[in-house]
Amino acid sequence: MRNILITICARGGSKGIPGKNIKNLNGRPVIDYSIKHAIIFSERFKNVDIALSTDSEEIKKVSELCGLRSDYTRPEFLANDSVGKIDVLDHILKYEENRSKKNYDYIIDLDVSSPMRTIEDLEKAFQLITKNKEALNVFSVSKPHKNPYFNVVELKEDGFCKLVKESDSKSRQSAPLVYDMNASFYIYKKAFFDQNLKSAVTSKSLSFLMDHTCFDIDEPLDFEMMNFLFSHNKLDFEI
Repeated sequence: MRNILITICARGGSKGIPGKNIKNLNGRPVIDYSIKHAIIFSERFKNVDIALSTDSEEIKKVSELCGLRSDYTRPEFLANDSVGKIDVLDHILKYEENRSKKNYDYIIDLDVSSPMRTIEDLEKAFQLITKNKEALNVFSVSKPHKNPYFNVVELKEDGFCKLVKESDSKSRQSAPLVYDMNASFYIYKKAFFDQNLKSAVTSKSLSFLMDHTCFDIDEPLDFEMMNFLFSHNKLDFEI
């Protein structure tokens, strides 16, 4: 029997878009999309619990209206924008294991600000990691708009530019294949946290390529673009 914990992390403070996690996105709070995905996944798989990590009472209230109640409050030392997501996940994982008296085998983190995922995405990615004995985690990726081997540059100490990755590629198509991490979801084995790792990218990480549009909300323009796509039925897949 394998136990699964789905985490939904939503900090109250957002400098780029105030109130981003509960802002109205096509008639629903942004967080509602991830909550519904978590609920549907829990109905398809056995032994699944869902946990909310937030420092905001307002987010707790909105989440409860969307179907997810939580007694957990993220501590202040984990509630600022300089804290890494993995430390946040590790804390809620330990809290939930203590509360439920369970040991979780898999942790599925659904990013609130990147809701353009499908249940099929989650199921396929979960199957991918359960079939790979060596893998510690898997995360969602998309095809990139730019390639560091061809058209992404960085400044050198002398002020001139160079390619981020040195390459003899003469075209984007011939450059080595890379992906954008779209932040939509991460699936971890418990062993990832047992090893006290601090980065989601490890020597034992898998990627799951989404074959549809997916991006996260970082800036107000991202939100407006996503809201337009949702409200005008411009997506070729069902969230």
